[in-house]
Amino acid sequence: MDPTGKVAVVTGAAGGIGSALVRALVAAGATKVIATDLDPPRTSFAPDTVVNTALDVTDANATERLVDQVEAEHGPIALWFANAGVANGGSYDAPDSTWDLSWQVNVMAHVYASRALLPRWLERGEGHLVTTASMAGILTSLGNGVYSATKHAAVGFAEWMAITYADRGIKVSCICPGAVDTPMLRGTLGDPDKADAVIGGGGAISADDAAASVLEGVREDRFLILTHPVMTEFMARKAGDTDRWIRGMTRLWGRTRELTGE
Repeated sequence: MDPTGKVAVVTGAAGGIGSALVRALVAAGATKVIATDLDPPRTSFAPDTVVNTALDVTDANATERLVDQVEAEHGPIALWFANAGVANGGSYDAPDSTWDLSWQVNVMAHVYASRALLPRWLERGEGHLVTTASMAGILTSLGNGVYSATKHAAVGFAEWMAITYADRGIKVSCICPGAVDTPMLRGTLGDPDKADAVIGGGGAISADDAAASVLEGVREDRFLILTHPVMTEFMARKAGDTDRWIRGMTRLWGRTRELTGE
């Protein structure tokens, strides 16, 4: 879907890929971009272009109300970027509160957006849901079982949506970033270079470069949008010989613990 002349909503827009998506959508000619986060983002665009507003994506009713308000005031929502995410670390023994928050933000927020949007989109015969997952949802996230599990679920839900509603005019894209220089990445892995050493993929890129890749994929109606093309090779290796891939990742995990001091 071409964003030109469209109304778009971006969640998790206070920084990182979310704020970069807002900038990219404005540059692409979207008529209105609704930038949301827990607190209203502080974008510098004129209010006739970008509306900054608060949204708790874990609140299904708040999501429904926002959709109602946006469509009443600005017209039909054509694109919804379910970009909000959390990367709380943890293993099987992480507290339930950590698992619950990650599940709500990384997965259920996509479900709540779909509940609010799909009836309208099906009636119109068009709409594009863009969810942000992670390469952790296709490969894994070393040392972070909570993130890996919820991002796998996010990929699975997006794939199911894409298959189920494609013949009714609904487009679904799933963004799976590699190492992107964002506050979330710096908060979990310290710095972009360290993240790239852990994740691999040809170097950390800026959020604006990631957003440009995303919009290119959206225009082409691609389901899987990768910020690092080399990740397709990693996916092929995993699918071709999963046991060998797990052995390799086990060795990488050992080196990662040395690098990060865990």
